[in-house]
Amino acid sequence: MNFHAVDVVGVRVEMPSNQPIVLLKEIGGPRYLPIWIGAVEATAIAFAQQGVAPPRPLTHDLMKDVLESLGAELVSVQLTEMRDGIFYAQLNFSGTGSAQNVQISARPSDAIALALRTGSPILASEELLGEAGIEIPEQAEDEVEKFKEFLDQINPEDFAS
Repeated sequence: MNFHAVDVVGVRVEMPSNQPIVLLKEIGGPRYLPIWIGAVEATAIAFAQQGVAPPRPLTHDLMKDVLESLGAELVSVQLTEMRDGIFYAQLNFSGTGSAQNVQISARPSDAIALALRTGSPILASEELLGEAGIEIPEQAEDEVEKFKEFLDQINPEDFAS
């Protein structure tokens, strides 16, 4: 399977459905990948992007700490496919002993939140980008810039239910 590196542009709430989405952009390519996610995961992703350190570890912070304590490393996150409108992802770990080259299925939102905390690359399959990716023409780049400006103004608390 062929994979492309993607960056997290940010999270926002889609109106009128009030559903949070995470927007990813293909590095060196024209495609964007919007993935609808839950409010808790949107907050976790926004916290990681903004460098917010909660007073107590959130689930993804805890996972990162556990991995470090066990000597395992999140090598990459792969956003693999979409089946029946549901996105799928895989966490790829390396470590020692039986933890070498372990792959675990995960929700894309959790995978992205963990990847942002560990600095691990996020990769999207060509199949997924071809099926769910959106090409934004040059003239629409100003809309993307407006979206980025919106993301700069939003607070993680905006996603609280």
